[in-house]
Amino acid sequence: MIVLGIETSCDETGVALYSPERGLLAQGLHSQVAMHERFGGVVPELASRDHIRRVLPLTRHALQDAGLALADIDAIAFTQGPGLAGALLVGAAVATGLAAALQRPLIGIHHLEGHLLSPLLSASPPSFPFVALLVSGGHTQLMRVDGVGRYTLLGDTLDDAAGEAFDKSAKLLGLGYPGGPAIAALAARGRPGACALPRPLLHSGDLEFSFSGLKTAVLTAVRKGLADEQARADLACELQSAIVDVLVAKCLAAVRSTGLTRLVIAGGVSANQRLRDALGQASAKGRLQVYFPEPALCTDNGAMIAFAGALRLAAGSAGTTDVTGFSVRPRWPLHELEAAGC
Repeated sequence: MIVLGIETSCDETGVALYSPERGLLAQGLHSQVAMHERFGGVVPELASRDHIRRVLPLTRHALQDAGLALADIDAIAFTQGPGLAGALLVGAAVATGLAAALQRPLIGIHHLEGHLLSPLLSASPPSFPFVALLVSGGHTQLMRVDGVGRYTLLGDTLDDAAGEAFDKSAKLLGLGYPGGPAIAALAARGRPGACALPRPLLHSGDLEFSFSGLKTAVLTAVRKGLADEQARADLACELQSAIVDVLVAKCLAAVRSTGLTRLVIAGGVSANQRLRDALGQASAKGRLQVYFPEPALCTDNGAMIAFAGALRLAAGSAGTTDVTGFSVRPRWPLHELEAAGC
């Protein structure tokens, strides 16, 4: 079986071909970061238009790289939500058109499920059950994962996600977009402990997150004035440390509360090296096993959508052959997903 995956939820156009028997056959990805950078964030209309320009050429190139033709595709998976409505509609329209032309089953995939399952694409994948931290620009959630579609929400952010804290703080510091990599680069020159920022809900006794106050603390520090470039680097270093400290503490609390020994970190912020190092140190002290997606799969990509589609189909989801219309779900809580085959 060969599954074509199409991802267009936000500012990356991703296409991939995956086979359960042969693995990832080919993928193509175009990032819109350069286009959105001058606006300091994603402009939805520009994102949608760029997806229209990119998705079919990327599909052709992926097929060429894999040595396949359109007729070799057995099923088509696309990101149905959550995400920007206009961007999602581009992927849905292309996927539906291809499914109708090829008379192949079509399956809509939850964007966060794609991220959640992406570490299973690695050479040493985790086995179920595990605790997962979904950490990105729009989401910071802890989930218990017992199988494909079997997700229990353990904790969520009450306001800003960790990625939003990075992005908004980067803007306050006059850095580029996306904020995570920009903050990390500046933080590398900072002095740990040179300034102090709060660790929101660090000792709350639950698994909830809150990062809006951290962003406000950065704003206060900037308004008071930063003496020089070193002070900016020190603030970036402290911001990154504060976010990582909270994420690590909540992850370890979730592992303890569930009694599980496997922890998966997924989403764009999972690429942060400070977070990887901190969780690596935590795992070395106990029986905890920590899994991250491959660096290339941390951002939005078609591979995770094709892979999730293949897992859903293998687990009993039939997809749909009724392609007379299509719909997207810009807002779609992950814990509302049903287990495959139900």
